[in-house]
Amino acid sequence: MKKNSRAVAASIISEWLDTADFPDRLIEDIVDDRAFVMEMVYGVIRNYRTLEWMVTCCSDRRPDCETMALVLVGLYQIFILDDVAEYAAVNETVNAASQCSERKAGGFVNAVLRRSLREKEDILKRLSAQELGIRESHPSVLVDRWKSEFGDERTVALCRWNNSRPMVTIHPNSMQTTVSQYLKLLQAEGIDAKCCEGAEDEFLVLPRGVRVNSLPGFSDGMFSVHDPSTAVAVNLLDLHGGESVLDACAAPGGKTILMAQKMKGSGTITAMDLYEDRLVRLHDNVKRMKLSNVDVIQGNTARHIPGGPYDRILLDVPCTNTGVLRKRPDARWRFSLKRLQEITTLQQRILDHAASVLHSDGKMVYSTCSLEPEECAKLIESWLETRTDMTLVESVFSFPTDTKMDGGYAAVMKFV
Repeated sequence: MKKNSRAVAASIISEWLDTADFPDRLIEDIVDDRAFVMEMVYGVIRNYRTLEWMVTCCSDRRPDCETMALVLVGLYQIFILDDVAEYAAVNETVNAASQCSERKAGGFVNAVLRRSLREKEDILKRLSAQELGIRESHPSVLVDRWKSEFGDERTVALCRWNNSRPMVTIHPNSMQTTVSQYLKLLQAEGIDAKCCEGAEDEFLVLPRGVRVNSLPGFSDGMFSVHDPSTAVAVNLLDLHGGESVLDACAAPGGKTILMAQKMKGSGTITAMDLYEDRLVRLHDNVKRMKLSNVDVIQGNTARHIPGGPYDRILLDVPCTNTGVLRKRPDARWRFSLKRLQEITTLQQRILDHAASVLHSDGKMVYSTCSLEPEECAKLIESWLETRTDMTLVESVFSFPTDTKMDGGYAAVMKFV
C-alpha cells in the first residue's frame, strides 16, 4: 500500500528531530509526491520554533518525536500553507498517524489539531505578541546577534526573507549558449523563466514546480543550478584563462563550474573536498558539465594541500551558513557560539595552508555564506594581522534583503 505523503514527511521530520541529520540527505531517495513531501519537511523545519510554540498552546505535554512530527505537519498545513483545506489537514494527518506510529498517536494528534482549529484566531493573536524569534522561527542567539549588528528593522526583514520560499536559479553554460538564447529555448518549451534581478546577464529564475532534470540540455551540461551569489567570489579571482587554480572546498561544484567557463577550458582547476558523499556530487556535476580541465581530488584542506604553487586559490570555507537560511533552514538550529568558535579556528587553519601554496604573483579569495562578522571581515582582518606578507585587495558583503540573493562575504588577497 502506498504510504500517505504526510506520513512520509512526518517520518523524515521525526528522524530529523531525533538525529539532527541533514534534511537533504533524509529526503534524497523520496520519489512519490516528492514536491509535497519536500514542502512539508522544509516548511516544518523552517517554522519549527513557531510550530513548537503552537503545540504548547494546545497541549500540556510534549509528545515523543514521532507524535510531535505528526502534530507539526498538521499545524504547518493549518497555520501556514494556503492551499490545503483545514478539514483535509486534520483528517489526512490523523490518517498518517495510523501508518506512521506504533504508539497509536492518532488520538493525541486529532485532539491537538482540532483544538488548534477551534482556537486559531486566539493562537495567532497570542503569537503576534511573542518575541521575534518565536514569531519568525529563529533561535534567539541569532536574532540577538543580528539586532546588535544590523539593527531591529533589518533583522526582521532578514528573518522574513529566510522564511520565504526560495526560487530555483540556473546559470546557462557560457561555453554552449547565452542567457538570452537559453531563455528563448525555455520559453519555446512553455517554461516561463525570467532573468534574475541583479544578475540578468548570467542567471535565470525558474517558475515553481519545474523539475530541473527535465529542462532541455540538462544531460548535455547546458546549464548549472546555483545561486547568483556564487559568482561574487569567482569574479574576484579575476580569471583570464590558462591559470593553475585550486578550488579548495569545491563540492558540490557551483563555483568550479563558473571558473571553468570563465577559463574557457584552458588552464587547470584542482577541485578538492573532504567528504566522499560530497565528492560524488562534485564528480557528477563535473561530468555533466563536460569540464575537461578539472581534476577532482579528496583531501583535508585544513591539514595538507597537495600541488602548487597555484595562480589562483578559492577558499569557499565551511561556515555556519547563516547567509543561506532561506535554502538551508535547518542550519539555523545548528548555530551556537561554541560551533562558531570551532569553525572560525578551522577557517584560519585553511587560510594558513592555502597561503603556503599560493604563487608569489597569485590571488587568493576567501568566501563564506555566513553573515557573522567573526567569519567574515573580522576574521580576515585578524588573520592579516599575523600575515604581514599579504594584503587585502577587495571585499564584498552580501546582505540577502539588499541584494535579493544568498548572503555571504568574499575577500581577495595577494602577497605584498
